[in-house]
Amino acid sequence: MKLRPVRRRTKILATLNPKKITEKLVKDMILAGMNASRHNFSHSTIEEHVAAISLVRKVSADIRPVGIIVDLQGPKLRILGFKDQDSVNLSSGDKFILDATCGESEGDASRVGLDYPELVHDVNVGDKLALADGLISLEVNEVIGQEIVCTVINGGELGSRKGVNKIGGGLSAPAFTLKDKSDVKAIVHMKPDYFALSFVKTADDIREVRQLLKSLGCESGIISKIERQEALANIDEIIEESDAIMIARGDLGVEVGDPHLPGYQKLFIKKARTLNRCVITATQMMESMINSPIPTRAEVFDVANAVLDGTDTVMLSGETAAGKYPVKVIETMAEIVMGAEQEKRSRVSHHRIQEQFRHTEETIAMSAMFAVNHHFEGSEDSPSTVAILTLTESGQTPIYMSRISSGVSIYAMSPNAGTVGRLTLYRGVYPVRYAIEDSSHADLVNAMMVALKKQFPEHIHTGDQVLITKGSSVGVKGGTNMLQIETIP
Repeated sequence: MKLRPVRRRTKILATLNPKKITEKLVKDMILAGMNASRHNFSHSTIEEHVAAISLVRKVSADIRPVGIIVDLQGPKLRILGFKDQDSVNLSSGDKFILDATCGESEGDASRVGLDYPELVHDVNVGDKLALADGLISLEVNEVIGQEIVCTVINGGELGSRKGVNKIGGGLSAPAFTLKDKSDVKAIVHMKPDYFALSFVKTADDIREVRQLLKSLGCESGIISKIERQEALANIDEIIEESDAIMIARGDLGVEVGDPHLPGYQKLFIKKARTLNRCVITATQMMESMINSPIPTRAEVFDVANAVLDGTDTVMLSGETAAGKYPVKVIETMAEIVMGAEQEKRSRVSHHRIQEQFRHTEETIAMSAMFAVNHHFEGSEDSPSTVAILTLTESGQTPIYMSRISSGVSIYAMSPNAGTVGRLTLYRGVYPVRYAIEDSSHADLVNAMMVALKKQFPEHIHTGDQVLITKGSSVGVKGGTNMLQIETIP
């Protein structure tokens, strides 16, 4: 009997720096375990992002599908710069003014400019503001014209262009900015698999993006970044309107308070899986590896706990965009993920077991997962089912399947590049670009099995039992209505 290697099910999303990447680096990152690349539109030019996306597509074509995520900047509120220096030191008790009339590089230890002048209308006396991801906190004493006069509560070194958050939420800035709209129009020809929308407050924010994408003939998915206090009250409708959510723990932690983050993370992951949506856990997961070749034990536990909570994807930001060890951090994260996935509870699910299903493809998907989970161990006279092969147009059937925790791999075979790209973020799903030929049902099923064995010889062997789902009418979206068990030839 051939040894069958264990496959990692949880996906890794890594942020790329267009100014640093090379063909070799991208290849090494993919081989290390990167499943999708994040392109941060808060930095770099459109031309640089186009070049980076093109490079990922070129390199991944010879290895495996890698998703492309365009992360829109959104209304990131920032201070402006300081005169003749990169930073200033603030001490507790100091008076410090956020001055909407202060120029780009005119700040000093007493005041600094804002790139969002409307902040003066969003704050009141007694409000708390957090700068630099919460490292520095201010209390508003008074608002005079275009000046917000504050007292420093927690001091420290404040660098140029650091972020500003209002603790408890309440900022009026729209999620989808003019810059975001311009960026979408400029990059849509690259057909990214997802656009990530920052600082989402309501489902209407997502609908606005969806409407623009539709008008541009774009079928990219939308990831809603959960990082605003206001999103909490609307979380169910936000998840339902999105294709995926990202738990952006940095800004969210500043607005709701770090002590509440673990509970919200678990809640959001559970809700996303219940509502059949993908969920990404992000921010400072392996932060120490920006400069260190090994993670802290706390980071190991953080990544592992996200996996055990049921996240689809774990994300790396500065670790791969600016860190010293972009390949090693991916390898290390992959090892931690696989360690967590060895826990039995990560492969067991009771999700929706008591519910009725609304669609035929959903019924087939759930039936397939319950079948393989209850037949996973197998016996001498009844071999276990080692994989699921699903022929899919839209990707919805494997998405339904991936909501059920399992130790069985889901191979999603699709002729559509967009479907393949979007499935790269889903836990336990291994997307495969597969050109469907006009043939009989039996010939098509046999060809699928032969192609899969050829592409994954370490995991799919002659004599293996697999479960196959497809539609009786090939090429029809939402047409999955068949389930059968076959043996690999």
